[in-house]
Amino acid sequence: MGDLLGLVLKRLGLGLVTLLVVSILIFFAVELLPGDIAEAVLGQSATDETLAALREQLGLDRPAIVRYFDWLGGAVVGDFGVSLVSGDRVTDAIADRFLNTLFLAAYAAVIAVPISIFLGVVVALLRNTVFDRVANVVTLTSISSPEFFLGYILILYLAVKTNAFPAIASLSGDMTFGELLHRTFLPALTLVLVVTAHMMRMTRAAIINLLASPYIEMARLKGMPPWKVIVKHALPNAWAPIINVVALNLAYLITGVVLVEVVFVYPGVGQLLVDAVSKRDFPIVQACCLIFAATFILLNLAADVGAILTNPRLRHPK
Repeated sequence: MGDLLGLVLKRLGLGLVTLLVVSILIFFAVELLPGDIAEAVLGQSATDETLAALREQLGLDRPAIVRYFDWLGGAVVGDFGVSLVSGDRVTDAIADRFLNTLFLAAYAAVIAVPISIFLGVVVALLRNTVFDRVANVVTLTSISSPEFFLGYILILYLAVKTNAFPAIASLSGDMTFGELLHRTFLPALTLVLVVTAHMMRMTRAAIINLLASPYIEMARLKGMPPWKVIVKHALPNAWAPIINVVALNLAYLITGVVLVEVVFVYPGVGQLLVDAVSKRDFPIVQACCLIFAATFILLNLAADVGAILTNPRLRHPK
């Protein structure tokens, strides 16, 4: 138990160090952008006095390193400052959007995870058959296609030609849960097509890699059916790499939704980030990037812990 706790704490410490480095990159990348932030906000017709007052209000007259530590201290307690465009608190602007993004990611995950694991097991059972080859071609095509391309294809065939689903995922407070699922189906399906292919291939590879193990051969020699060999012997030992892949794809579902949200005009953090970049609303840009980084690091940590818990060799490396 002590070894496990030590490994978890070590992973957590590395995650915090990584997040600190990412925060430095995010802050100073915005600092290095060309142009004057105050002039970008007020426009070229602003007077020198107005520009100077805004710079003082935003703290731009102070050294960058001082502003970084002020921003980092606020971010630690959930205070990312104030939006330059709307004047609202950044936390308030992001809160509802982040919940929308989490809902979309959860919607896609509920569909993608069981389907990908089931298909991975089936393809492993039927490897080197026509079904296996077709599945490989389809999954490679899905992985190689950009999200926005898949999104536009789905809009063309499921929204424009058949009118089965709305092309724009507009949300409102008076929707029922069924209407919410219907309106967000196309962006969720786009994410499902991307992550299912990857998770299915990794599940297949993990199970096939175990099929050459001596205990699998022994189970076969005892006359056990192929599906029982995989379900009772191969699959439990393949959970570590499968959990790793699932966690990493869940991280992608949350952090990689920017293009999908833009295509379907979905009111999530990705759409908010794109709007903030176009308007040069840097406090929101910095907050969105840091939240994405923290989510990705947290889910990577969950993947490491899950792999450790399901693999005795990782719990006892000696």
